[in-house]
Amino acid sequence: MKATSVLLTVAVAVALQWALARYTAGGRWVFDLVLVGTVYAALNWGPVAGMLAGTAGGLIQDVLSDDIVGTGGLAKTLTGFAVGTVGAQFVVTRPGGRTLLVAAASIVHRLLILVLRALIDQNWPGLPWTAILWETVLNSCCGLLAFVASEGFPGLVARRRQSRSSGISRREW
Repeated sequence: MKATSVLLTVAVAVALQWALARYTAGGRWVFDLVLVGTVYAALNWGPVAGMLAGTAGGLIQDVLSDDIVGTGGLAKTLTGFAVGTVGAQFVVTRPGGRTLLVAAASIVHRLLILVLRALIDQNWPGLPWTAILWETVLNSCCGLLAFVASEGFPGLVARRRQSRSSGISRREW
């Protein structure tokens, strides 16, 4: 596991979530880029990395929001571990399959949050299925973008280097 890569992924996800959250309707977070970063870390570096990303990202997100501190961290930790385990067992490498895992993780994460809040408040709030659906769609789109970009970026850098050195070299001159 690369702890620095995991923590950098979490830092980028939290920064993007914090920067883009003000553009959502009413200031409420309709998408969860920290969850997308957790799933990204879990699929790239395994279940332990998913747990680390989920714990760190969830706690940071809980502190920055008006939520009960710890519920998001616990839900993201469990989700990151589950996604990392599924990704390791079934070797999910294609962006389409990874996007489906982001969608499943979004639904599981939101249900975990609702259950934890119901246990703490002793009141079942009901299931806002339309909000869960929109969050799942937006998270899946962001996840697909992240996975396609991470697959294409190394090839882009290699092609750029090759195009720069495609001129006449000293040996050919």
